[in-house]
Amino acid sequence: MVYEMATDKTPLLGMTLEELKKVAQSLGLPAFAGGQMARWLYVRHVTAIDEMTDISIANRQKLSACYEVGCRPPSACQRSVDGTVKYLFPTADGKQVETVYIPDGDRATLCVSSQVGCKMNCLFCQTGKQGYEGSLTTADILNQIHSLPERDTLTNIVYMGQGEPMDNLDNVLRSTEILTASYGYAWSPKRITVSSVGLRRKLQRFLDESECHIAISLHAPNPAIRERLMPAERGMGMEEIVSLLRQYDFSHQRRLSFEYIVFEGVNDSLVHAKEVVRLLRGLECRINLIRFHSIPGVELKGVDDARMEAFRDYLTHHGVFTTIRASRGQDIYAACGLLSTAEKIKAIRHET
Repeated sequence: MVYEMATDKTPLLGMTLEELKKVAQSLGLPAFAGGQMARWLYVRHVTAIDEMTDISIANRQKLSACYEVGCRPPSACQRSVDGTVKYLFPTADGKQVETVYIPDGDRATLCVSSQVGCKMNCLFCQTGKQGYEGSLTTADILNQIHSLPERDTLTNIVYMGQGEPMDNLDNVLRSTEILTASYGYAWSPKRITVSSVGLRRKLQRFLDESECHIAISLHAPNPAIRERLMPAERGMGMEEIVSLLRQYDFSHQRRLSFEYIVFEGVNDSLVHAKEVVRLLRGLECRINLIRFHSIPGVELKGVDDARMEAFRDYLTHHGVFTTIRASRGQDIYAACGLLSTAEKIKAIRHET
């Protein structure tokens, strides 16, 4: 596979069919050239314009003068003993973002990022410690899929990597449009889950404009604890988020889930479980309990399996479908932000 050299040209990757048609029109290409480009980009996954062989050489030269495919291979990777692979992908503006490939039997999930760093500054998240460096373009988001070595094995995509997807909503929606459109990857929205801490207006817009699954970062059932863990609680509290979610139908194909990292002595008691049941009573949803693995500079601790199982069993017994997410890739900087942080430290040391 041959990749184009990085240039200042406009990437075609990340453009919708209508945008590709406008590119063709602006260059005097035939009207159907936009559809040809879409097939080469999203069905055949080319890495260079020269590979678009049913477009004439002259028209490819016109395209190449102003545009590039815009895909970039991973710059680094770490492989776990359990098969999980964490990649670093370069962005168009020279930064790096993490992507995690998680094989599991006949399923293979890709955890993609939507930003470099994050504004949300959740206490338990290494990405938040990096600060916010910028939102990914649609091309940067799709490149994590387009240039993934295991791309053809993927069954699911989750927007649960670095960044808050609702804080980059336009590009996230454009990427999911291309992933689900007939001219694009033609995936079912049921194969895609987008996570959020909950941002007022952005979350509602996503629910209105997308059919993809939604995963809400809960992590605590009451405002005081959640605000300590997640400053975003001050902007849109969990009670308001749940009130909004009750206006939508999750009883059919679209799924609503809540992510709940369990911290020792913080949110792990049956009193907390009771509060979760009260908060979510009557809402069609599921909860994913997640084990916490320590990150540098954070005093939070995870709980043992018995505590996790007791919490799960209480919720399930009281009508809230709950699972415990298996931990993967713990030997390769599993938490979001750890690998990119390590690479930044290396670069700084090299420069000095």
